Order: sequence, then C-alpha cells, then structure tokens
Amino acid sequence: MQEHDVIVIGMGPGGEDVAGRLAQSGLDVLAVEADLVGGECPYWACVPTKMMVRAAGALAEARRVAELAGTVGEVRPDWSVVARRIREEATDTWDDTVAAERFTGKGGTLVRGHGRLVEHDVVEVGSERFRARRGVVVATGSRAFVPPLEGLDTVEYWTNHEAVEAEVLPESMVVLGGGPVGCELAQVFARFGTRVTVLEASAHLLSLEEPESGELAAQALRADGVDVRTGVRAVRVERAGGGEQPGPDDGAGGGASSAGRAPGGVVVVLDSGERVEAERLLVATGRRVDLAAVGLDVVGVDTGGRSAPVDGRCRVADGVWAVGDVTGAGPFTHVAMYQSAIVVRDILGEAGPEAEYRALPRVTFTAPEIGAVGLTERAAREQYDDVRVATVAVADTSRGWIEKVGNEGFIKLVADGATGTLVGATSAGPMGGEVLGALVVAVHARVPVATLESMIYAYPTFHRGIEAALHELGLD
Repeated sequence: MQEHDVIVIGMGPGGEDVAGRLAQSGLDVLAVEADLVGGECPYWACVPTKMMVRAAGALAEARRVAELAGTVGEVRPDWSVVARRIREEATDTWDDTVAAERFTGKGGTLVRGHGRLVEHDVVEVGSERFRARRGVVVATGSRAFVPPLEGLDTVEYWTNHEAVEAEVLPESMVVLGGGPVGCELAQVFARFGTRVTVLEASAHLLSLEEPESGELAAQALRADGVDVRTGVRAVRVERAGGGEQPGPDDGAGGGASSAGRAPGGVVVVLDSGERVEAERLLVATGRRVDLAAVGLDVVGVDTGGRSAPVDGRCRVADGVWAVGDVTGAGPFTHVAMYQSAIVVRDILGEAGPEAEYRALPRVTFTAPEIGAVGLTERAAREQYDDVRVATVAVADTSRGWIEKVGNEGFIKLVADGATGTLVGATSAGPMGGEVLGALVVAVHARVPVATLESMIYAYPTFHRGIEAALHELGLD
C-alpha cells in the first residue's frame, strides 16, 4: 500500500487549493479525481455561465440604445460566438491538462478515479489502496439533482452541463426550477431568442432569498419574454411528437438521458393538468452530495443526510477534513476556497480563526444582479426580538435616476435593534453583487449602524443607496 502525507479526494476549487498549497509546503500529497481537475466552477458553472450572462447583457444594453443615445441597427444574437468563447477561453473544450499540470508541477501526485474511504486513513481507488499519514480531505462537491419525476427517463433533458456545452440553442425550452441556476440560464437563453417557460413549485423564484428578490427576478425575466409560473408543480414528463429518437450526430446537443429526445420535444404535465410543451427541458432543481459514494460512513457520518457535519476547523473526524459543497455550508466556490485556507492551516499546525458563516455572501447573476448576505427578514424575526428593516429602491437614488433604463432593484437592510448592527442585507440592481461587498463587511465585522451612518458615501454611486436605507432604519 502506497503512503502519502495527505490524500485529497476531489479536485474541485477547494480540493485543488488544499492539495496545491499543501504540496507547495513540502508535504507528499496525493489527489484523487474522477472527472476534471478544477471541478464544476471553471467548466460548467461560475466561469462559463458568467460568460453567457455577460454576452446576454451586451444584447440587452444594445437594445436600450434608442432610449439613451440614438439609434442602432438590428441586434442579431449569435450563440456561436458565446459557444466558441466557452470552448476556447474558459474550458479548453473541457480539457483539464493545464489544471492537472499546475498541480503536479507543485510536487503533487494525481490519480484518476473515484476515491472512497475504507478506513479513516485509507482511500481506495479502483483496485488500489493508499494510506494517509497525516489525514484525508474530502472535497467531492455535488451534482445536479434530478427529481424522481415520472417519465423523465423517457426523454432527453439538460442539466447545467448540457446547457453550457450547447453549440446550438433550442427554439423553446421549459426550465424546471426557479433557483439561481434556473433564473440565470432562463434569462440568458431568452435574450438569445429562445422561448422560455420557468416552472417553480414555491410561491416565489429564488425561494431562499427575500420574497422581494424573487418578485424582482420574475419581473426581469418576464420583461425578457420568459413565461414565469410560480406555485406550480410538475407531476409528469412525456415525449411530444412521437417518432424515432435522434442519433448522437443530429446536432441537437448533449443530454443527460440515454433515451434521447423525440423530434417533437417534451411535454411537462402540471398538477393542474395543464401541459407545457417545448423543444428542450432544462432540469435546474438544485444539487445534492453523495456521502455514501465517498465512504464517510467509515467515520460515523450518516450517509443519508445532505451534508457531512464539520466543526470550526472543517474536521469531520480525527484526521478527516471536508471542504466545499459536501459540508453544507453553501454551494459556492468562495465557500470552498474559504474552507480550504482553514484546513491547510489546521493540517500544518498554524494558528488562525475557525470558520464563521454569519456573513456568507451569495449572488444570483441575473440582470438585475441579486446579492444577499446574512439573514433574510423572516429568518431574523425567528432569532431576534427587535428587528428593524429598511428598503430603498435603486431607481429612487441619484445614480438609479441617471441610469434611467435597467435601473430596477432595491437595497434592503435587516438589523438587530438590540445591538444596533446589521444581521442581513440584500443588494439587488445593476452591479448588485459589487454593491454587496460593503454590506458583507458590515455584517461580518458587526459594524454599528451608527458608524455606518457616519461614513462618507461617494456620489453619485449605486452604493450610496446604503446610506439612504440606513437612515430609514430608525436606529439613531
């Protein structure tokens, strides 16, 4: 049995960072990866999808010229430009050679395959076993959750993978799920000319955020021609049109089901009996981790759960750490990278703060961008007796008025009246994710509202709306 100082199972953003930094420190690191080194973020999520968002935003801005600056010729969307950029600039056509060599260049060893704990310090990969002298780091990420919907296995459907890899967009699409992924992709495809219908079972889109955020997202999608339906539940999927399934070279793009796609597309049957038909179905119903596949039961983890419990140093058990989606702290690259630094310090015996998620930032990159940090108003009222809330519309600020079009959004502050500090905030609007930065600092550092009010806010900026909202909190 080969021995190494540290074994890292999964080379997504967090795993790659842990493995690379430990290898650079002089440790003997073995990394195990079954798919692409780098994980979802650079190949199917953060990077390529934001390229898609950027391109769709350019189309939207071009269509606003008449309201602001004069006239332009016809705006003609061309998806091939986006598809080519994703292949050439973002993913190397889904080739991880550069990323793999970046790690091995630091002195690490990379093994391809599925890693699984068989003892607390032993990892099995295929027929081989490896022992970790100092510990194992589990960073296996998550995968798109495909619900057990009747008939789904009879049609070809997309997840975020096929959506990002598409070289040709469908004429019509049904998006199952109104979370961040569903909303972002729905808006992108609609701006490129696809007729899109979004189906969301909850009362609002972006159901984990403020209701106002979900309503704003719905208004924005509808303005781009998307048919948004909330409070509806899909009960069955059927093939539409009949006929033979197309072969792999029909140009229809990738798919998650081996059954293929009927020429007539798909039909989604709702609980009301209504039938929604489209050429393509995109499943965007969240993500799930697989604790059993990585063998965490070996260290006492209930593999039927949705995450592995970790302490403030990201330890699952003695000598076993976890980072990223598998911890349940948040399915974001920035969470995995944040946890990576904590694990590296712990393994190397260095001092540093434990994990703190009170000010976890999150951004949905629709237009308008919807950024949030900390607690929603509802969650705050469940924890605090004296909750103060203030909301300012972006359009009512000087910068929002100047912007004129594309200025939809709001800044919402949620404060604990007893301590006079912010416990949550939402920044929705143009560059909402960037404006969020100041609010993240305020929540993380527990900056008193009185101190925030005494600051100087540059004029005319979008972030100056924070000052107006602070005045409305009534915490002077």
